[in-house]
Amino acid sequence: MIWKRSSGSLSFYVGGAALAALLAGFGMIADEVSEGETMGIDQAVLLALRTPGDPTDPIGPAWLEEAARDITALGSFSVLTILITVIVIHLFLVKRARTGWFLIVCVLGGTLISTILKSLFDRPRPDLTGVARVFTASFPSGHATISAVVYLTLGALLAEMAETRGQKILYLGAAVFLTVIVGLSRIYLGVHYPTDVLAGWSIGAGWALGCALVAHLYRQKTSARAQSTNDK
Repeated sequence: MIWKRSSGSLSFYVGGAALAALLAGFGMIADEVSEGETMGIDQAVLLALRTPGDPTDPIGPAWLEEAARDITALGSFSVLTILITVIVIHLFLVKRARTGWFLIVCVLGGTLISTILKSLFDRPRPDLTGVARVFTASFPSGHATISAVVYLTLGALLAEMAETRGQKILYLGAAVFLTVIVGLSRIYLGVHYPTDVLAGWSIGAGWALGCALVAHLYRQKTSARAQSTNDK
């Protein structure tokens, strides 16, 4: 029992350190972006992914661009709303309402943070047209932020319920993979600068990790209360 408690505490402190690192990373990126220090490398990366002489055309065959459009949709508001709605309904049907509400709060909180940050920084989008339609400011990437919040939170919830280490690795690995490819698709399509995506990953993963740490504390408190009741 003592070993389990120590292991749980260590995981919490490691998570806290990772959260601090993610927030610090976002802060450094945001500071550099605000001062315009990243524009050179941002534009260089985007142009390296364009057909020479035609900045509206991503490099590679037509099927690759179409695949990128399909992948980027995995981080869209519409797709993620449908996904979360179905999962929350499932959680309520199987009598896991608290987990359902937890997921709702995490996703809505992450979405609100993304919206506020976009309004605060109000960074113009890359000057590339004809690739994909956009409606909001550039920094941080909403697709990168919200996909990190949704997929990493779902990955953590599934890993918590997993029975084997292999299952945990699969769920968390899939969550990270989906988050990464959505962000990369935004850069490839030219609708976001690389620093937009890096910032989105940082703040989105930070929020998801923060929610996971809160859930961890809640479970510890509930477990301790139950243990105390059984000892009486």
